[in-house]
Amino acid sequence: MDTALQFLLDYGYVGMFLAAFLAGSILPFSSEALLVAFVEMGLDPVGTVAAATLGNTAGSMTCYWLGHLGNMARLERWLGVKPEKLARAERFIRGRGAWMAFFSFLPVVGDGIAIVLGLMRANLPITVFSMTLGKLLRYVALVLAAQGINILIDN
Repeated sequence: MDTALQFLLDYGYVGMFLAAFLAGSILPFSSEALLVAFVEMGLDPVGTVAAATLGNTAGSMTCYWLGHLGNMARLERWLGVKPEKLARAERFIRGRGAWMAFFSFLPVVGDGIAIVLGLMRANLPITVFSMTLGKLLRYVALVLAAQGINILIDN
């Protein structure tokens, strides 16, 4: 694992994009700690947040497209997506539509939200916009919180 993290760190913004892509997809990976580490190492916060947002959105869109394929048996078998997770995401989305992609950054149900939106054939432009906005705001809040903690520690 250390080798993979070092690889991501060595590639800067591209590494941040890849880490966020993995985190946004169905794979268990966390990009938040890497984002804070990159900013702490001196990478531009705006560039780092942009790379993380684009990567995480692209990763979540892979979940959307997997859902769009509509084969639940394959989703369960190949990706280990539990029917309960999808049912929880579907209850969360029901009646709200593509704008619920905003919440795809949430742990546990985020991937399910993207998959269910794909299954529902939710409006693609609204899905991408709201998904990107949610992920952007989460990363901005994370960087601001980390910088605020650093200011408190330095004082």
